[in-house]
Amino acid sequence: MEFAHIEKQLFTEARTHRSFTSREINDSVLYKIYELAKFGPTANNACPMRLTFVKSSEAKLKLIEVASEDNRPKIKSSPVTIILAYDINYFKFIPLLAPHMDTAKIESKPEQERDKFARELSWLQAGYIIVAARYLGLDCGPMSGFDRAGTDEAFYLGTSWRSNILINLGYGDNETLRERASRIDFDDACQIL
Repeated sequence: MEFAHIEKQLFTEARTHRSFTSREINDSVLYKIYELAKFGPTANNACPMRLTFVKSSEAKLKLIEVASEDNRPKIKSSPVTIILAYDINYFKFIPLLAPHMDTAKIESKPEQERDKFARELSWLQAGYIIVAARYLGLDCGPMSGFDRAGTDEAFYLGTSWRSNILINLGYGDNETLRERASRIDFDDACQIL
């Protein structure tokens, strides 16, 4: 059954990869990841996520410099690393995305409040990126170990974008996978009230 295959590809057999094969990713696949993930819901359709697909050697070196020691080899191994960022000035697109909303009211909110809102929504959107990449046959390695201020200085200086998470993309090297870690059972993690 096709649904069983998709369930395995997206969830039950998908793994977090820490190293990747040398197989490259065509730019058209990167476009497709975004084109699929952009349809995931966000609060008021704000869509604050912004993506930087780091592919070139020069850009990779800049990113490796701001990554934690443990994450540097992972970035080197992956053909593409996404800097998943968010735009604190997401309100600029509200007339397109949510014309019923009062753009001026959103813009007048303190920057710290807009930052928190956009950052939290971009975490939600990161999940959509991972599912879209897996759907397209890629493996992912999300990471939070990096210097966000250094990343913003290296990649987003003078902009309203802020880095939030890194996601390595590629075709995973299955020889280096660890045993799958356990997960919490439904009864210990959920309630039905």
